[in-house]
Order: sequence, then structure tokens, then C-alpha cells
Amino acid sequence: MNFKIIFTWWNKQTFGTFLKTVFFGKHVGTDEYGNKYFMSKKNDRWVVYFDNIEATKITSDWFLWIHHTIDKIPSNEEDKHLWQKKHLENQTGTKHSFKPVKIRKDDIKKKYETWK
Repeated sequence: MNFKIIFTWWNKQTFGTFLKTVFFGKHVGTDEYGNKYFMSKKNDRWVVYFDNIEATKITSDWFLWIHHTIDKIPSNEEDKHLWQKKHLENQTGTKHSFKPVKIRKDDIKKKYETWK
């Protein structure tokens, strides 16, 4: 057993989650990013992340399942619609983050006249 699991929560799972997974968890699936999903007999659902813990790494299908919105366990083999994009985790703070176009005051056209 890796000793980092005992003392740090940011390395995949806490020690409590590790014990819960070993004694009560039934592995139900893995997503395309390597995150493993578990369920207990009491219908508790949780995820053990492949790498660093980041909630936005869960795809939309597994998000619905883990929050009890759907009961069908998602599979990676299901065909996606053409209009669906590939899942991305939160890009804030990276070079891929959204940067809005700067608007100059001269470019804004008012639909009204200000009082004088």
C-alpha cells in the first residue's frame, strides 16, 4: 500500500475512501480517462480518480450516474452524437483557458442618448 494515501487526500483518495472501497465497494466501470467508479449495496456511489483529484474530470455520463440522475451504468462503447464535443476538464489557469476579446469604448454604439 502506498503511504501517501494514508496522509494526503490529494493523491487519488483518502484512507477512509480506500477502506470503504476495499470492504464495501463494487467496481462498476472506468471512464476513458482512467477514473474508476464504485457502488455499495446501499447504492452509495463514488469515484476514485486516476490522477489528481479534480471534479471536472468526470464526464457528463458518469456525472449523471454518480448523482443518481440515471441508474444505467454508462459505457465507453456508446455512440455519441455528431454535435457532442469530447469532454475536457476545467481549463482555467492553463494556456487553453478562455480569453475574451477586448472591446474598446469607441466600438460600443449606444441605443440611447445620455442626459446632459
